[in-house]
This record gives sequence, C-alpha cells and structure tokens, in this order.
Amino acid sequence: MRYISTRGEAPALGFEDVLLTGLASDGGLYVPESLPHFSLEEIRSWRGLPYSELAFNVMYPFVDDAIPEDAFRRMLDETYDGFVHKAVAPLVQLDTNEWVLELFHGPTLAFKDFALQLLGRLLDYVLEKRNQHAVIMGATSGDTGSAAIEGCRRCEHVDIFILHPHERVSEVQRRQMTTVAGDNIHNIAVKGNFDDCQRMVKASFGDQSFLGGKVRLAAVNSINWARIMAQIVYYFQASLALGGPDRSMAFSVPTGNFGDIFAGYLAKKMGLPISQLVIATNRNDILHRFMSGNRYEQHQLEHTLSPSMDIMVSSNFERLLFDLHGRDGAAVKELLENAARGPVSIEDYRWRHARKLFDSDAVDDRATCQTIRQIYDENEYLLDPHTAIGVKAARTCRRDRSVPMITLGTAHPAKFPDAIAEAGLSVKPQLPAHMADLFEREERYTVLENDLASVQDFMAKHWKHA
Repeated sequence: MRYISTRGEAPALGFEDVLLTGLASDGGLYVPESLPHFSLEEIRSWRGLPYSELAFNVMYPFVDDAIPEDAFRRMLDETYDGFVHKAVAPLVQLDTNEWVLELFHGPTLAFKDFALQLLGRLLDYVLEKRNQHAVIMGATSGDTGSAAIEGCRRCEHVDIFILHPHERVSEVQRRQMTTVAGDNIHNIAVKGNFDDCQRMVKASFGDQSFLGGKVRLAAVNSINWARIMAQIVYYFQASLALGGPDRSMAFSVPTGNFGDIFAGYLAKKMGLPISQLVIATNRNDILHRFMSGNRYEQHQLEHTLSPSMDIMVSSNFERLLFDLHGRDGAAVKELLENAARGPVSIEDYRWRHARKLFDSDAVDDRATCQTIRQIYDENEYLLDPHTAIGVKAARTCRRDRSVPMITLGTAHPAKFPDAIAEAGLSVKPQLPAHMADLFEREERYTVLENDLASVQDFMAKHWKHA
C-alpha cells in the first residue's frame, strides 16, 4: 500500500512514513493510492465478530507488510479492551429506524479514542523499530487533545505538545488534558481560537527548523491517515448490527474538520452500502454552505455550545476535493490557494456528484438545546450538544425513512453540563467512575500568546532531550 499527496508534488510513501509524516511536504494530505474493496459476501461473513477482529479485517490492508499481523492484532486487542462497554460502539434506538451509535465509551469519552488510543501504540511500535524519538504537535477544539494525551502518555519514544484555544473548550475537556501527569506531556493554551492553533501546527510541519534538526514532528490531528483509517471501522460495525450489507444505511455525522464523515465516505467506496451521509454542523457552517450551495468561503469563527465543531478551516475536506477533482493534485492546490483569498466554487457537475451522497444542515445553539430537550422528553436519553446537532440534521435531511438513520454519538453528555443545563433539564450527567475525581486533580498547562514564534520556542525548550 502506497500513499500519495492530495497536491500531487510530494513523494509517495509507505504506511510507516505516512504515520510519522502527517502533512505532506507539498502541504497536502496523504491518501491511499488505491482503496481495498470488499464484496458483500465478505462483509456479510464479518457479522458477529468482536470489534477488534472486525477492525483487523477493515484496517490491515492499509497497514499491509509494515506491521506483522500478530503485532497489529495485539495492538487492536489492547486498544479496544480499554473501552468500558463490551460492544465498544453500541447502538441505542431513538425511534423507528433511528439510532445513535455511541462512540464515547473509550478512556476519554469521545469518538477520538477509537483512533488515538491505537495511534499511540502504532507510533511507539514504529519509533522503537527505528530507534527514533518524535515530538507530537497537535491542535484540539476539545476532544482530540485528551484522547491523544491518553493514547501517548505511556509512549517511551514520544513527547506530546497539544495546543487548545484558551477558555474556549469545556472545563471537563480542559481538565481531561491538563490533569494527566507525565514528563512527556505538555499542554499549551493559546490566546486565540482553534483555527489559530491549527494554523500553527500546519506552519510548524511546513518548517521544522525550530527543533534544530534533532527530532521530527509527528501528527495526531485528523490530518494523520491512521486517524481516518481507524474511524472507517465503526461504519461497518453499525451496518452489520442493523442488517447490512443486505440493506443500505444512512449516517448523520457531527463534524467540523470533516475527518469522521470522510471515513464514512471511504467505507462506502470500500463496498459498504451507504445511501446518504449527512454533514451536521453548528453555526460555523462552511461545510454546510458548500454542500448546500457550492460556495466555500470562510466566515468569522463563532463560539458555540458545541466547541469541538468550532472550526472554520476543515482540513480533511481537501481529501474529498481530491476525489471530486479526479485525483488531480494541481487542481486541488490551485483551488485551495484561491480559497485562502476569498470564496470559491467547484464545477457544477463535480458538486452535483457530491450531492448524490451528501446532504448537510447547520444547527444553531437554540435548536441544539431544543433537540437535547426533545430527545430527553421522548426517551429519557441525554445527548451531548454535538450529537444533538447530528440528530437534528438527520431528522431535517433524511431522504428515506425505510433506510436506518444512524447518528454518530461523538461525546459523552457529562463533558458538556452547561449545554444540558441550557436545554432546561435539571438532570446532571455524571462522569463515569474512572473520572469521578476529575475536578480534584491538579492541572498543568501553559498559557501563551497567539504567536507562532512563542509556541515554537516553548516546544524547542521543553521536549525531553532539548
């Protein structure tokens, strides 16, 4: 399996190098040169498999000979044994043919655990094999940071620096990052928004000279292909649980950076019958504006009750644009350079092709709270604000009621008590037992100005062997 850049100028790489590289040298994102494809018969044969076995079947073609089968199976077993629900990703029924896929039973209560608990093991395996050390740099709008820290805190060959927007993540999200002890863990609160943090990460990958050539940067954001790869699995798992592949499924995905829904797009291309993918966004609705009106234009970022989706530059959208442009890297590069200067559109026939699969909706805070309240009144079931946006978008955009509609439940409601209270509910979501003392743990983080040089100087001075 070889991987190529969405901008067409970087060299093709194998899995190990893609894992460690993150952003391609031409500024693009790595995607597989070709995708594995599974027949309906093969997918059908996976019914009833434990999650880790299903994950091996779906993912190993992407890993190929980079990691021996037994070593990769062991990583998967260890990763998903750390989830508190035996099913790993259980389905909960809301209404006739309407479901929530709960993706928050991992160590940090968010869907990011599916990829990041595995990514830490993959990185440590490859770095040990190469006798190398890496500095991880990542930006988080809430959940990626805690999942990455949890996934990497035991890694012997990694220092991890996570940037989050100061005072723009929930208290639970912040404490999940800043209360994890470890000499290799560094939390940076940037006086800016998520897009500012993400720009710093991209700039640092583009020019790593601030590390003095002593160590390489590795990515944990969803630009890292391994993140996308791991997220493909639960689309297969949900489908198989509800009668797939002998019937098609629809999915509604709360998304800001487009990685989680791009995984669903890949699942379809790999042979899983999916008839509809709903892009569910909050007021930061660049993806909705593109999918509904073929206009890609950045607006001012707004702070919402769903902070993990407070993103205006959706990095993984580039991977879809690459496919929509016939995998023409030069065309993608030109389009994104133009997008940095102002609004852009793509050719109408390309946009209409995307609309065959994708629908979208933007849900504001008021409608988010109404949905949280409505679902609780109907089922005594609590949604976090991101999942509520997914449910609202699913109900607005649903094409065919005979097709099961599955909303990805991306986070535990206990991470967002303010949104639950604003929905007018007196019930207070409780943290699971392993986090019951979260508010008593000591925090460690550094607040820095919204300045790339300040962040890079901090990193250069604080990685383990600096």
